Order: sequence, then C-alpha cells, then structure tokens
Amino acid sequence: MSPTRFASEHRWIYVGAIVLLVALAVVGVIQYDSVKTTNKATDKANQLADAAVAAGYPRPETKTIARALGTDGGIVCKSPGSALKSALWKINVSNGAAFVGQRPVIGDTAALRAEIKILEIYCPDKLHKIQDKIDDLKTDNTVRQ
Repeated sequence: MSPTRFASEHRWIYVGAIVLLVALAVVGVIQYDSVKTTNKATDKANQLADAAVAAGYPRPETKTIARALGTDGGIVCKSPGSALKSALWKINVSNGAAFVGQRPVIGDTAALRAEIKILEIYCPDKLHKIQDKIDDLKTDNTVRQ
C-alpha cells in the first residue's frame, strides 16, 4: 500500500484529529479566561477583607465577597452616584421603623467608610461621582462595638 493511498483512505482520521485539537484549544482558552477572572475576583475580595480587618472588623469570607462583587463590583459600582442609590442608602440608614415611624438618623462613619473602600477597590474611576454626596452626609460613630 502506497503512502498516498493510505493518507487518502484515512483522511477522516486526520480531519478528526484536527477538529479535536481545535476543540481542545477552544476549551483551554475558555478555561484560562475563567480561572483568570476567578483569580482577579479573589484578589479584590482579599483586598476588601484586609481593609475590613484594618478597620477593626472581623475578616469576612472572601468567597462570599468574590461571588457578590465579582471583578467589577457588581451592583455597588453600577451608577453609584445616582439618585436611586442615594435614596436607598439613606433609607438603610434610618431608624429601622416602617411607614410613618421611619426617621432619618445620623449614619455611622465606619459603614460609610466601608462603602467607600468597596468603591476604591472595585471601581475607583466612579468614586468621584459620589464623593461630593458622601462629603455632604452627616455621620458620626453611632454603632457601639
């Protein structure tokens, strides 16, 4: 049997091997991108956890932070200076009552610093959009540890 006849009779083996190699290369690139994204999210989560410890809080679980904020800060970094985000933050800093009993209170400085730290780590380019609103808020050390 001549080599050219063997190659032509078994062409499907060569084509199959090439298709398999291309498929493996595509899967490898996808896996690499996924691992790179996971590592980046974990690095940022570790930065935030270290900042929490430096501020005197217990170290949060980095897996939870990485899942919640990902690599881009998730919902925290999505238009942080918007009126809706500002209103929701102010509602969350109320006295905890509902309906007519709800009153604004002086928010805790540490809680505000925590949100600023998230913005610094995950979306530093958006911090300036909310900085003037942060400066206008009246805060104090209201939470006892």
